[in-house]
Amino acid sequence: MFKLIVSIVPHDCGELITGAAAAKGAGGGTIMMARGTAQSNIIQLLGLGDTSKDIAYVIVDDSIYDDVRKEIISATENKKKSFGVLFSINIGDFIKAGHTEDSASTEKTVNKDKEGEEMKYTVINVIVNKGYADDAMAAARKAGAGGGTILSARGTAKEGDAKFLGMEIVPEKDLLMIVVPAENADQVVQAIKELPCMQKAGSGIIFCSKAHDFTLLGKK
Repeated sequence: MFKLIVSIVPHDCGELITGAAAAKGAGGGTIMMARGTAQSNIIQLLGLGDTSKDIAYVIVDDSIYDDVRKEIISATENKKKSFGVLFSINIGDFIKAGHTEDSASTEKTVNKDKEGEEMKYTVINVIVNKGYADDAMAAARKAGAGGGTILSARGTAKEGDAKFLGMEIVPEKDLLMIVVPAENADQVVQAIKELPCMQKAGSGIIFCSKAHDFTLLGKK
């Protein structure tokens, strides 16, 4: 069983996160650059100011998850208040490039939520054509969300390829990540779905996942 640890911190601080994780046995991580969307005078979930951000992704085995998480928190405790956020997502089996074991001989793991576990936060992921993420964030904020984080991305399909999940082939994409209290997730998703830019078939994708152990990094 594995967990994906997601940390959102100021730009150029992603290595602090992956370094702390590696010190406790994590194999490494991936850092992506993004920007926050929260209003500058309000500290909001996943926003923390409209500035450049690093998003550090680290996959760890359940056996070292607690140690890695504590090390990341410890490494950031002397940083400014609301330095960043950390949460985790349960993931199933994954394949590393260069590993060619027969899948039949590889134990597959399926993550299930513990019975009765209270899930307090939901991660809402919105993929839209470039330029529409701010519209989605504005609608989400009106529905009660705080801030979000926008990542620039690009599609990989070319003309003539099958459409990915029905989306039109538009090279430039935006990925908007919003963390909201679980009880607010439905109304935020509904507000985004009602946007004019989401009415055309294939114009966007919304998917949600549960966030575990949501933690504010930095001075308490």
